[in-house]
Amino acid sequence: MTIRRIRRIYIISGILSALCLTSLSGCSGMKNFQESTPPYDMVEQEADGTEAFGQTNRESIEENGLLSTPGSTTTESPAQDSTTAAPPAPSIIEPDWAHHFKGLNGAAVFYNPIAGKTMIYNPELASIQRSPCSTFKIISSLIGLENGFIDPEDSIRSWSGESFWNEAWNKDIDFPEAFRTSCVWYFRKVIDDIGPDLLQTELNRLQYGNCDISDWEGRLNTNNNNRALTGFWIESSLKISASEQVRVMERIFGPDAVYRAETIQQLKQVMLVTDQNETGFPVFGKTGLGKMAGVVVDSWFTGFADTHGGIVYFSVYLGETEGAEVSSSKAKEIALQILSEL
Repeated sequence: MTIRRIRRIYIISGILSALCLTSLSGCSGMKNFQESTPPYDMVEQEADGTEAFGQTNRESIEENGLLSTPGSTTTESPAQDSTTAAPPAPSIIEPDWAHHFKGLNGAAVFYNPIAGKTMIYNPELASIQRSPCSTFKIISSLIGLENGFIDPEDSIRSWSGESFWNEAWNKDIDFPEAFRTSCVWYFRKVIDDIGPDLLQTELNRLQYGNCDISDWEGRLNTNNNNRALTGFWIESSLKISASEQVRVMERIFGPDAVYRAETIQQLKQVMLVTDQNETGFPVFGKTGLGKMAGVVVDSWFTGFADTHGGIVYFSVYLGETEGAEVSSSKAKEIALQILSEL
């Protein structure tokens, strides 16, 4: 058995163990398998839009077991009927999704708890912790809504008058629009209102990657010294892997979630990216993107879908790829293509 094969088995075994230990408290502290990149010339941007779906391959997905058996009905929420049998023991499958990535350096994790199946493309990269960038707006929105720092009925925050690169940010803005346009200054204010003590407690409870908010102001992001546009979640101290992103989604939206139903519903409203008429089932998620020295180094699309086979939590990650354009919209496109095959 080659060293590469042994290492691959070790990585997959570690991910499988993590899937079984959902009741642990605190941060996972998963070791990053690559050296930290020098913190210079970093910036967070977004590029959202309607993406085309790829060719379907339902048969291959069903054979791999991500879906429940045909005829399963779509659940209204991630919670499961208490009368149903216990879910099967978790298992991991490695699908060949190279045709979706088309040479891009990336990873994907899709998890269906009803079927007990986790599908991982490029498991080594899926275990590496990277900056969450704007996918962290899911977390800041959750904590803000749950603790009264965001009031959906009165969520407008005042623009400073400064001209930002994204024209959509140059005005007073409310919570739904701030989430949709990924307005950094809006969520910088929300996070400052939450404060480091409460935020640290909540990240520990969610086991959110390395839970490191030590660079609160985002000074490691030396590309921009404007505190309105920097923070620990933007190419800075906070890191999380694609596998960990998926588990966090389940802790927020799954049957064991501890958050108010009203909070979850309000969060789902802003995360909705496709409705049932477009895909046959609703998809909820958030993109994220970070640059270093003018090059995209982190791109994400993370969330969940209420599919016909049950709730599927997912995270698609794209890293720096020489000679190719990487973007959060591409990560979103890949996720929707895979979901369209379910």
